[in-house]
Amino acid sequence: MSWFEAVILGLIQGLTEFLPISSSAHILVLSQIFGWGDPGAAFTAVTQIGTELAVIVYFRHDLARIISTWCRSLFRPELRREFDARMGWYVILGSIPIGVLGLLFATQIETVARNLWITATMLAVFGVILGLADRFGRKDRALDTLRARDAALLGLAQAAALIPGVSRSGATISMGLALGLTREAAARYAFLLAIPAVLASGLYEATKIDGESTPPWAQTILATVIAFGVGYAVIAWLLRYLATNSYLPFVVYRLVLAAIIVGMLWAGWLTA
Repeated sequence: MSWFEAVILGLIQGLTEFLPISSSAHILVLSQIFGWGDPGAAFTAVTQIGTELAVIVYFRHDLARIISTWCRSLFRPELRREFDARMGWYVILGSIPIGVLGLLFATQIETVARNLWITATMLAVFGVILGLADRFGRKDRALDTLRARDAALLGLAQAAALIPGVSRSGATISMGLALGLTREAAARYAFLLAIPAVLASGLYEATKIDGESTPPWAQTILATVIAFGVGYAVIAWLLRYLATNSYLPFVVYRLVLAAIIVGMLWAGWLTA
């Protein structure tokens, strides 16, 4: 991998990780278009650490409050009714499905699931799901109305993002909207829920970097740093955007991108 490739892939990761349009799909497709080849699941997972560090920095006050209250609630029962304490448990509960399924299907995720026909299908299908959830969801529940059942369902939705093209944020946000959360609340919870899964996956996959079929560490670190900076800006922009706008532009974008990928596959310009 060249330094130029690392810069471009870091930009793509930062731009697309938090938008419900699938960062892995963009990296797969653009890598082929430019003739770079698939950078691999290990590279993608490690650069996602950069975007999750952006989440940690952006939500640092919320995270500090949640972690502090959750830890203290382990020894002080009266704190267990506090929302921050419950949020700690909800993030843990919601992280279980993707952890279990990620370990069970690790081989398939790194091989079979990275087929562009599957990626295009997931872009279209989950784009429609996002559109329907945004159109018909009540969008009247604040984040502090979450319950354990909601956390479990949101965790199952996040696990679907193990397949490129689904979008981690897109799947979780769609479930949140279907459960009646506001657009901003669904996005905030999606960002927080992703932290344990992405960090664990990134650290696990980091052991494979510098192998024969993976990019070297230097370029991977550069891409990760760029993804952090761009990702932070995208978080701030998206939360402001959702205060007054819908997810419709992202739905349309997903469907158009899926159609373009299918067309390029049929034409032989891309290989599955």
